[in-house]
Amino acid sequence: MCQGLDSLPTTCLERVKELKALFGRFLQKPDQSHLGHSHKTEKLRFNMDEPLKWKESFQNLLSNQYGLCLFRTFLVSEFSEENIAFYLACEDYRKTKSASKLAAKAKKIYDEFICSDAPREVNLDHETKALTMKNLESPNQACFNLAQEKIYGLMEKDCYPRFLKSPTYLEISRQVKAG
Repeated sequence: MCQGLDSLPTTCLERVKELKALFGRFLQKPDQSHLGHSHKTEKLRFNMDEPLKWKESFQNLLSNQYGLCLFRTFLVSEFSEENIAFYLACEDYRKTKSASKLAAKAKKIYDEFICSDAPREVNLDHETKALTMKNLESPNQACFNLAQEKIYGLMEKDCYPRFLKSPTYLEISRQVKAG
């Protein structure tokens, strides 16, 4: 199960805090000329239209670093952060080139997210688990594809709509529209 906010990378938590602070400043100061004077704000390079694009599609949300951090923080608050952690682990796994690293990473992902007593077990049906386990006999970049698709679909149909109705997202989109 989810480890709470402590399981999030520090950079993700820092970015979420920076985003909240940035949006707060926009509400207080309509003149955005102060952006160039803050070192922290400069490194954000945040496009104010981005939060509105997150509502257009789940993929838009996940492909944006700030949207992903905010969504991941939301999932922590919903006690379902293991879903995005699994999805991201699969994305990282797919980029692995070395056969020896593939086997080690595959075992780690399976042990952490898929096996019955996994500490961060994701919600997969028996058939998907069995097929994934069979794929691990000869690991390749595609051995988690089905499991990843199922978790992506679960997040897209369940977590994503709740995120779009969450107070944090609604406040950010309100501030963007007003700013």
